[in-house]
Amino acid sequence: MEQSVAVLRRMARHGVTDVCLTPHLLASQADEGVPAEQDEAFRALSPLAPSEVRLHRGAEVMLDRPLEAQVAEDRRVTLNGTRYILVEFSRLVAAQTVEHALSNVVAIGLVPVLAHPERYKCCRPAAVSRWKSLGALMQVDGPTLLSSRSRGIRARELVQLGLADIAAGDNHGDDRSLGPVWQAFLAQDGTVQAQLLCRKNPQAIIEDRPVDPVAPLTWRVSVGDRLRALFGRHRDRERG
Repeated sequence: MEQSVAVLRRMARHGVTDVCLTPHLLASQADEGVPAEQDEAFRALSPLAPSEVRLHRGAEVMLDRPLEAQVAEDRRVTLNGTRYILVEFSRLVAAQTVEHALSNVVAIGLVPVLAHPERYKCCRPAAVSRWKSLGALMQVDGPTLLSSRSRGIRARELVQLGLADIAAGDNHGDDRSLGPVWQAFLAQDGTVQAQLLCRKNPQAIIEDRPVDPVAPLTWRVSVGDRLRALFGRHRDRERG
């Protein structure tokens, strides 16, 4: 609890006003609703959270199997009780598996928000465009946008191509937050994109409204980043 409160206070100092709490949950358990221990933790945390931050409920659902229709009907594990549900996959998932699973989520009446798509090696522009055409949204991990690793390159590519819908801080009790990400967008002359990715579209989701499209943003990278991208692709070919 002390760790959670410290994280929320740090986020408040960075200007964060709303936090959607998304503990991990398996799709095979989602039709049972929120585990009792998560309800207890939320009740304990709520009075201790800084007043500047509003807390919302949710879950990060690992799609280990298709979701039951009951999940869409009761919305107990969706983001703030809306039609939007945060989903994820194992790291080595295939693009077609993602497509099929996202289609199933849409079929039961929910809008899948894919957490950290840049984490998956199958995250290529053509595949992401296909996932979005099904009705899914892409939630890039904000701090990863600033990373020189291959997943950071993939995250920036989504932003550059206008394929990202929101940015979030995939915080696990650490110092990851959207404060530095917001500043990075401003440094890239991406004020409009920052507003949509970090404020307007996340707000629309927790209020169960449609999100707005985000225009592509030319993300200027350093020579070092270009070299790391080149060597990263070379290593991928060697492993493949």
